[in-house]
Amino acid sequence: MNLSTYTKEFSYNLKLAYPIILGMLGHTVVGIVDNVMVGKLGADELAAVSLGNSFIFIAMSLGIGFSTAITPLIAEADGRKNIEEGRSIFHHGLYLCSILGLVLFALIFFSKPLISFMGQPENVVELAKPYLNIVAFSLIPLIIFQAYKQFADGMSETKYSMWATILGNLVNVLLNYLLIYGIWIFPELGIVGAAIGTIVSRIVMLVFMHYMMTIKEKFHPFFKDFDIKKIKKEVNKTIIKLGTPSALQMFFEVALFTGAIWLSGIVGTTSQAANQIALSLASLTFMFAMGLSVAAMIRVANQKGLNDYKKLRIVAMSIFLLAIFLEIIFALIFIIFYDYFPLLFLESKDGLGNPILENLEVIAIASHLLLVAAVFQISDGIQVVVLGALRGLQDVKIPMYMTFVSYWIIGFPISIYLGLYTDLQAVGIWLGLLAGLTAAAIFLYLRFNYLTKKLINK
Repeated sequence: MNLSTYTKEFSYNLKLAYPIILGMLGHTVVGIVDNVMVGKLGADELAAVSLGNSFIFIAMSLGIGFSTAITPLIAEADGRKNIEEGRSIFHHGLYLCSILGLVLFALIFFSKPLISFMGQPENVVELAKPYLNIVAFSLIPLIIFQAYKQFADGMSETKYSMWATILGNLVNVLLNYLLIYGIWIFPELGIVGAAIGTIVSRIVMLVFMHYMMTIKEKFHPFFKDFDIKKIKKEVNKTIIKLGTPSALQMFFEVALFTGAIWLSGIVGTTSQAANQIALSLASLTFMFAMGLSVAAMIRVANQKGLNDYKKLRIVAMSIFLLAIFLEIIFALIFIIFYDYFPLLFLESKDGLGNPILENLEVIAIASHLLLVAAVFQISDGIQVVVLGALRGLQDVKIPMYMTFVSYWIIGFPISIYLGLYTDLQAVGIWLGLLAGLTAAAIFLYLRFNYLTKKLINK
């Protein structure tokens, strides 16, 4: 097959993926805006938000990862035009995600004292605790929202979550502006104001998503006859069997980046703040690959429902190629602007024109991290789109083990050694991330290549 076999799929891939990408970009941009707003308060406040969010991201990875099980099951049922099966999966998925949201909130709330034993700067820990209390509660509406989102994505209706996310982000930015700095009649709450903005915005997202889906005629059959008494153990088992490895896959990756935050905190406040800046920017470009990953999951699951494995492989390969092209472009942008981007987050001089030495150190470290990020985001993009395709095939158990080995047997030990025992420090931590992501990209692609060839030969 020539290149055009794959490139002609690009337009449909982008049509399916762009609402997901825009929604995720909106969410990430707001995260960056949060960091910029908090960064104006100082490096300690920025490090505290980074530390608090490290706990939240771990819980989110489990909740969002688990909810992704809904999408391939819905997409496969949709490929067969089986409304009854799709309705059952939606109802059970919503039920399980609601319970999971409550469990994750409780888990974070009661594990909060662990922050004091992580070797982080004491002033950063004290700032992070009240922030974490509030943001933890936002996990409940967020994970329930994910159930709606993954269902809509499985039905190839990807625009609803985009609009919900954009609306939620606008609410978040407005409340952050008012509550962080105490604008107009609002109190000046600092990073606690940012936490309040987060929880309100996630409730808005959930309410909007539910409303929009209930007025869409296509979804009406799926909202009928919801009854807790009709929840069946065998359907729950199907979703849990697919969702648990998916949750652990995402957990292993997010925990790797969380580990990088903690290691950066051990190195020092400036390294932790620099890590947060570079991670915010890398996350922005990663959203493109995440959107394509969801598109891969949907399209692969559709073809699986139709038993067309040759088309399935073509579709998946076209998405892999598209992701590589985009990530190379972003890598070049990072290389060109690596010393400019960090200046968006921190002031290099005070009001009198004197250099702020702590901020200058953060900016210098972040600039070097962006050069590493330029390379690792290519590996990161490849691993996430291949993982999406494997989820579409409902192959999650072996990839779970592969991601564990890549991130925790290969990547994190390298981060520990280079970050804490060499002069590379924060840059060494990120070189470990690069090693883990590259290993994951290679292992997962080999798995996908093996499975699809096996299915075609059958």
